[in-house]
Amino acid sequence: MSSPEAGPPSPPATDTDRRSAVLDSALATFARFGYRKSSMEEVARAARISRPGLYFLFSSKQDLFRAAAAQALERDIAAAERALADAGRPLPERLVEAFDHWAGRYVGPLARDVAAVIEDNPDLLGEIARTAPRRFEELITDAIAAGSGREKAAAVAQTLISASTGLKHQAATRESYLERLGVAVQLLVP
Repeated sequence: MSSPEAGPPSPPATDTDRRSAVLDSALATFARFGYRKSSMEEVARAARISRPGLYFLFSSKQDLFRAAAAQALERDIAAAERALADAGRPLPERLVEAFDHWAGRYVGPLARDVAAVIEDNPDLLGEIARTAPRRFEELITDAIAAGSGREKAAAVAQTLISASTGLKHQAATRESYLERLGVAVQLLVP
């Protein structure tokens, strides 16, 4: 979201950019109001699009939510993958950055709101709620396995993911999350 001082955002350059911007606005709206209290009208207003225009892009609120969550998860996975691929940096740094992309940006009120939306509507996301976390675990396991055995790497990856999940809900700030996750990485990854 842009700050009030920045003025209105630039109009998207393409249909793909416009759709992406609408999905970003939708996710922010769902996080702010919750799934049940969010209306297509509110999402349209936040996205600066007409309600019929929003319905042209998405046939229902559920379709919109799924697409918004899928876009966010795909971006998170891609950013984590880029961080882990940067072999010029030490593995612990790359791991912390990957976790920041995957979970760190959701620390604080947004994390609690998005988590509540998902917990209150468990079937809302469908298959992506299972496949994205598995893909992230594979990325972390592969990065760790490059320096140790595959079996140990899987156990370390699962432990780091569990630590991240707990820290995401305990930490008051993203910085606190990253600092504490950094300690876990240093303890578990040589």
